[in-house]
Amino acid sequence: MRIVIAGGHGQIALRLEKLLAARGDEVAGIIRKAEQSDDLRAAGAEPVLLDLESASVEEVAERLRGADAAVFAAGAGPGSGSARKDTVDKGAAVLFADAAVRAGVRRFVVVSSMGADPEHEGSEIFDVYLRAKGAADEYVRGLDALDWTILRPGMLTNDAGTGQVRLEVHTGRGPVPRDDVAAVIAELLDTPATAGLTLELISGSAPVSVAVKSVAGN
Repeated sequence: MRIVIAGGHGQIALRLEKLLAARGDEVAGIIRKAEQSDDLRAAGAEPVLLDLESASVEEVAERLRGADAAVFAAGAGPGSGSARKDTVDKGAAVLFADAAVRAGVRRFVVVSSMGADPEHEGSEIFDVYLRAKGAADEYVRGLDALDWTILRPGMLTNDAGTGQVRLEVHTGRGPVPRDDVAAVIAELLDTPATAGLTLELISGSAPVSVAVKSVAGN
């Protein structure tokens, strides 16, 4: 399977690239800075240099053609202002989804955030972020040409993954290691029956594969 990941140098994306490459998938990660290329190669991924804040839909679609799946894992980052929440967390997500449609890539996984809501109230930067992510999620949900799954992790940590999670439409708040988020995404990519679901993810007691199969069967 060929999988293209937007935000290829992100902490979750680098973990996901290692997992996918280790199991034999062909992985490409879209990055903004050439100096990030070596980190992607070390993870087993092909670096693709492209700025999603300035690229056209056709330019992104060209990088997606021939892929079996696409993952949006890009983000403006914790140090960014409200303007980049709009251009990356919302704008780039919409662009990437439109490009996947144009390229004929149906399987589409979005790494969102727990609490994402286009109507979220508040004036802090994190409030702007939750509105941007919520708006992007809502847009993706409206695209019939995509078999989308939206994943909303709880508080992300760098603790070692346990492989034990809670994955449901509503989990309640809680932490989850980035290792386990990556493992869940890899499993979701292999489980097309999760298409059309928006899922929350925190640490729990179910093995990743069991948790994914459980929501797929609902």
